[in-house]
Amino acid sequence: MADRIKLIVAVLLVAGGIVGFYYFSEESTLYRVIGLLVVFGAAVAVGMMTAVGKNSWAFVGEARTEVRKVVWPTRKEASQTTLLIMASVIVVGLALWGLDSLLLWGVQILTGQGS
Repeated sequence: MADRIKLIVAVLLVAGGIVGFYYFSEESTLYRVIGLLVVFGAAVAVGMMTAVGKNSWAFVGEARTEVRKVVWPTRKEASQTTLLIMASVIVVGLALWGLDSLLLWGVQILTGQGS
């Protein structure tokens, strides 16, 4: 029950920050953005005290650990793969253009349209 209340407070903080951002439209945009960021930070802090927030933070930590385990391609491998993909896209594009032209020609002949 306490987690629900904390989440509701976090949502109300964000909503209040957005309302305040537009309510004080005469003020400098810089001040309004700073105020919105402060309120958003407070909402995140309240949200992080809940079980959902703790689980989310644990997920982020695990994701960072997994990203460190990834074996990234070398510059040469990335360049070669990019060139291969570009060549494949061009070949498939030309094949589809040819098939489309052939089908258009066939439909024009069958329907008697075009000259």
